[in-house]
Amino acid sequence: MKKPSDLKRLLGYAGNRKSLIYASWVLSALSALVALVPYWYIWRIIRDVLAAAPDFSRAQGLARSGWMAVAFAAASVLIYIAGLMCSHMGAFRIATNLRLATLEHIVQLPLGAAEAFGSGRLRKTVNESSAATETYLAHQLPDRAGAIATPCGLLALLFAFDWRLGFLSLAPVLLGFLIMMAMTGRRMQQKMKEYQNALDDMSNEAVEYVRGIPVVKTFGQTIFSFKKFKGSIDRYRQWVIAYTKELRAPMMFYTAAINGVFAFLTAGALVLTRDGVTPEFLLNLLFYIIITPIISVTLTRIMFQSENAMIVADALQRIDSVLDLPALAQAGTPQHPRDASVALSHVRFHYAGGSDVIRDVTLAIPAGQTVALVGPSGGGKTTLANLIARFFDPQDGEVRIGGVDVRRIPKEELMDTISFVFQNSRLIKASILENVRMGRPGATREEVLAALHNAQCDDILAKLPDGADTVVGARGVYLSGGEQQRIAIARVMLKNAPILILDEASAFADPDNEYRVQEAFSRLARGKTVIMIAHRLSTVAGVDRICVIREGRIAESGTFRELLARDGSFSRMWNDYQTSVQWKVAKEA
Repeated sequence: MKKPSDLKRLLGYAGNRKSLIYASWVLSALSALVALVPYWYIWRIIRDVLAAAPDFSRAQGLARSGWMAVAFAAASVLIYIAGLMCSHMGAFRIATNLRLATLEHIVQLPLGAAEAFGSGRLRKTVNESSAATETYLAHQLPDRAGAIATPCGLLALLFAFDWRLGFLSLAPVLLGFLIMMAMTGRRMQQKMKEYQNALDDMSNEAVEYVRGIPVVKTFGQTIFSFKKFKGSIDRYRQWVIAYTKELRAPMMFYTAAINGVFAFLTAGALVLTRDGVTPEFLLNLLFYIIITPIISVTLTRIMFQSENAMIVADALQRIDSVLDLPALAQAGTPQHPRDASVALSHVRFHYAGGSDVIRDVTLAIPAGQTVALVGPSGGGKTTLANLIARFFDPQDGEVRIGGVDVRRIPKEELMDTISFVFQNSRLIKASILENVRMGRPGATREEVLAALHNAQCDDILAKLPDGADTVVGARGVYLSGGEQQRIAIARVMLKNAPILILDEASAFADPDNEYRVQEAFSRLARGKTVIMIAHRLSTVAGVDRICVIREGRIAESGTFRELLARDGSFSRMWNDYQTSVQWKVAKEA
């Protein structure tokens, strides 16, 4: 099946404003043709002046021809403005619908897939790629219609007065066009793709670098500690310099060709006037000298339109890279969990292009039980929690909540069933009240304040100028990691989902904040199924069951006392942990 053109795809997002796009092309072409009419009146003025020379008082109709030239020039501008209004109304609608379609698809993606794509790259694709189509539709396409109409009108004018001078005027045009085609061919399209890739890399790495600034400052490092970010900048610099040098000579010859029409006319005029200069030839020569600059302007427009068409093609490919990501599959016949139990049956999972991260895991968590996942970093603890929350779907086996495969639970219901508290919970730039209310948008102010109280946030609100109405990140108002974590817990409390996943949720808290966070957790976990990922083994002593995850498998499982009684992985981890917390810095004698 033949793939539709980029333009046809874009027009498919225009809705009821598609006719405005077509109207803009017609108006732009008409404006270009009307803009040539004043040159005819200028030719008449020159003709009347030469005819009256040397007694210029005999020249008649100069004022009328001048005013007619002004009128047609003004009409051309007004028609062009009308065309731009039509094109912008259509382009804005297309860019809006394109963004909405992309964002709606992103919402349907597994959360893990969106994270793997890269937040910087995703932002750039949604914002800048759709903006590129807007510029193309609002300006470039109408200008292309005008650029096509202008040569048609010019051909009529160039050959209407003196066909010999007309051919001389077209010679540099042909030369410039050939050079332009060499610069804007298929190879240029590949270069444009490489350019956008370099920008994407820089954008993505810049986001990651900004997120890591606290680490850079803490350890006194520089930008060079972020080798990937610096590498992306270096690659972009090298590419741009090399490409600029490569196009330097062709661009120089192109500029010389399209602006060298006067040299062709002058040389031709010297040859054609060997036997003398006639008033008619002088009139035509002056006219051609006046009108030929339009040729260079038109050719330059065409060249930049070709470049922008490549940019749009690349932008659509990038948008397709998001739209082609498989959406989270939805069951035809949705089912509803009967309780808050969690079960995994022979689950196997690997990330794209990698080896298995989870290997044949079977686990049953009764409703209301608290289970801790512990083990070495990279063992698969977070991945296992992500599979339960359906950030990804396993390649083999199934994950069930309340006896129902998570793939058969409607996405909204699944998200209402599970709450998350991550180790680096983020707050948006809004009031604390609105940050917490995200957990349940319909909650009243009293319910939000109650959740803040239960999450041990009273001391945070007491020190802020506007209490719960204080905007985080505004006017120098910032919260520590532990304070942000308590606000995030309040949000989860307000949501009140029956299953709770805690991913090292107190890792960044200081001792005072950690005590308050643990108090908030104890209230939050009452009556809920809790899956806790922990590195601090002291936090898992009171859970119902501990699972040691190692190399994607459950190496051990049991209560705290049962695991300590065995000579296994957990007992060795506990002994190492107890040794580490007793370490002291020795003073030099």
